Amino acid sequence: MPDGQIPTIMLVSDFDFELPAGRIAQSPASPRDTARLLAVRQGLEDLAITDLAGLVRPGDVLVVNDTRVIPARLNGKKDSGAKIQVTLLKPGLSSAWQALARPARKLNPGDRITFAAGFSCDVAGKGEHGQITLTFGLSREKLMTALDSHGIMPLPPYIKRSDTGEHADRENYQTMFAKTPGAMAAPTAGLHFTSDLKKAIEK
Repeated sequence: MPDGQIPTIMLVSDFDFELPAGRIAQSPASPRDTARLLAVRQGLEDLAITDLAGLVRPGDVLVVNDTRVIPARLNGKKDSGAKIQVTLLKPGLSSAWQALARPARKLNPGDRITFAAGFSCDVAGKGEHGQITLTFGLSREKLMTALDSHGIMPLPPYIKRSDTGEHADRENYQTMFAKTPGAMAAPTAGLHFTSDLKKAIEK
């Protein structure tokens, strides 16, 4: 930094703005490639995703994320009857998983959370900001089967859903490239692609 130059401090609050609830989409655009696209070139251009094929050039490379989102959000109860929602984040050692819990303040190591008959977990540890460690005592394959039956898609909090979620979300929030299970959130940039758009880009 040149001598005498005052460093600029950037705060998260600098990015706060008012966004009316009615402007927050509660479901994806249909067809997917009708979503809007902001292009930044000489200036800002308000386009549609279908215009993407006209923006790529020979030699450009399109990298896609082929992970498939798993229904990693679960609603359960402690033995006391207190309702708990957990969102699995990543697997740990053995049958342990790192997760977020709401409300985490109601949980302590040793607590058991039951999601359905024969499907429960134990709280093995508790961290900060709602992070917990859970042990399921199931193989990864059996856990994925249980999640498929009882889990819901882990959508952002600004997309409102009931505790049981919506069945259509399981496909609406998968990309056309989804193949390998493991993502805990939709790779949102890829949600707008269709087979027609992919062919146009390849051409």
